[in-house]
Amino acid sequence: MAPRFHRKILKNGMTILFEKRDLPVVSVAFAVRNGGINESISEKGISHFIEHMLYKGTPTRNTKKIAEEIEKNGGELNGFTDEAITAYWCKMPSKHLDVALNVLGDMVKNPLFEKKELEKERKVIFEEIKMRKDNPVTYVFDEIQSCLYGNPLGSSLIGTSETMNKLDKEKLIKKFKEIYQPNNMILCIVGDTTLDKIVNFAEKNFGNKKGKVSKFKIIKKNISKIEKRKGMDQTNLIFAYHTPLAKDNLSYTAQVLSTILAEGMSSRLFTEIREKRNLAYAVKGGSNIGKDYSYNYIYVGTTKEHLSEVKKLILAEFQKVSEEFSENELKQVKEQLIGNYHISIEDSRTQMINLLLYEINGNAKSFYEFEKNISKVKLKDVKKIAKLKKYSFFVLTPED
Repeated sequence: MAPRFHRKILKNGMTILFEKRDLPVVSVAFAVRNGGINESISEKGISHFIEHMLYKGTPTRNTKKIAEEIEKNGGELNGFTDEAITAYWCKMPSKHLDVALNVLGDMVKNPLFEKKELEKERKVIFEEIKMRKDNPVTYVFDEIQSCLYGNPLGSSLIGTSETMNKLDKEKLIKKFKEIYQPNNMILCIVGDTTLDKIVNFAEKNFGNKKGKVSKFKIIKKNISKIEKRKGMDQTNLIFAYHTPLAKDNLSYTAQVLSTILAEGMSSRLFTEIREKRNLAYAVKGGSNIGKDYSYNYIYVGTTKEHLSEVKKLILAEFQKVSEEFSENELKQVKEQLIGNYHISIEDSRTQMINLLLYEINGNAKSFYEFEKNISKVKLKDVKKIAKLKKYSFFVLTPED
């Protein structure tokens, strides 16, 4: 564990995560343990909609004032909704930490949900839905989850035009009050301050109300889909497969396998598909590992004529790893992952998000055990996971 990291649970249930740094910069986030995975199919998009509305004003700050207080003090402001978390963050000079805490704290406690602003923001999200569909790369990443999971997890967390039209002010306020309570909240800070200051702020500004988060059954599946679209030149495909959950030490094995196959220019599939055969420009992979669901993916942008060949190359490489992967190559991949880990720590905002995600998946302290856990990965386990029995495949390709 990092010697200057603190994790504290307050009496009201709020989790405080703090990593002390000496540079005069601080990254601050308020997050709730709720996202797309906690929504029924009929309310898909509500967590994301609430996220948008929290930037639209409080009784003491309108949208412009929220942004100005952060930005005119040298900061940047943003947020995100994921499957298991919604977060609101800023990064700014540490001398303005009070501003960060007061603005973000006001946002997560006192949103107005004004009907006029709500209807305006609904239109913004409709445009976001269209944008994601019109971008082939984004679209295939959204769609692969529907090939891996049944609803509600299989449906996009941004929602659809149908579900968004059903979400009115009353529903948003009801859901907000259920979720945005201290026992569901995480306050994460990376930078130059003290634990006492953070705890004092949280205890002074947040009460003891208890919230609840909905849980739905995770239904795993494996299907393949090909969708055709006019006006495209490139075929975009994602190959994905279920992996061990974050609570399982084999999740680190899954990260090793993903790195071997498709992460970086030295990866096997980048070499085979792009460098040796010039079949694609983009060849990349990654892991989406959580507490309740987990998968690895490989993305390739290629031509329609080469789709079958690319798929064969992907499957062949899994087979090769399951049979030929060596201790020497494993050692090299571990070094790569550990190096990437240390690089990710450099930026306080990235580190803040790292800690949030590890907390959502179990306990933020385990982030600091990454090097140890990667070092423990065994060759036989990597080979075992590489022996794929089932997988999902989504393709968006030009229409004939």
